Amino acid sequence: MSAIDNAQPAVARPQGFWEQCRTPMILTIVAGAIDTIGFVALLGFFTAHVTGNLVVAGAVFAKGGAGVWIKLGAIPLFIVSVMFTKIWIDRCSQSGTTLGWLLVGEAVFLAGFMLAGLYFEPFSDPDDVALAVTGGLGLIALAIRNTASKTLIKRISPSTMMTGNTTQFGIDLSNYVRIPSRENGLALLKSGSIVAGFILGALLGAVLYVHMGFWSVLPFLLAVLYLASLSFRKLFI
Repeated sequence: MSAIDNAQPAVARPQGFWEQCRTPMILTIVAGAIDTIGFVALLGFFTAHVTGNLVVAGAVFAKGGAGVWIKLGAIPLFIVSVMFTKIWIDRCSQSGTTLGWLLVGEAVFLAGFMLAGLYFEPFSDPDDVALAVTGGLGLIALAIRNTASKTLIKRISPSTMMTGNTTQFGIDLSNYVRIPSRENGLALLKSGSIVAGFILGALLGAVLYVHMGFWSVLPFLLAVLYLASLSFRKLFI
């Protein structure tokens, strides 16, 4: 019997923390940062989700104030962006290349968000068309992200919806405290890294915006391009 026949099958090396949590953490760091930068710079406009804009619009409508039309206008813009993204996905084969190009598209609109912010800032009027254009570009970028999360990367929890993710973290923590098994530990690690990533991104976005203005978008744009490169190389996990 040859040495090859006697060879033992290779044992898969256990994945480390970064290998398991790299992709969801980067996604949530970017979402938290862009949402925070938009909220601070654009007078309370949320780029990462519609819920916040609805709440702010309702509050402004009830108490009086400016900027309602921009907050409400975010809803149809988000829906249309999702529709066109889904149509494009349906016309492509659902592969790493498709996801890679979606991430490139997100990066392009984040670049537009950054450049518009650099050109128009500072923003002082909540009803300013320039504010609507800048916020709209950021919103389209993260509408593409949300569509990809619901279609191509369902295995990763949505990176912009922290209420559900925080609830899941609480459930996983309860399960681990009750039964501290390896399976429950891995589930806790995944949900915890997602929540921690968004918090870290929000803090980084706020600090960088204070010191760099809209240039603070650039490192997070590069992070999205890094994920796109992983997808093209079939390393997006």
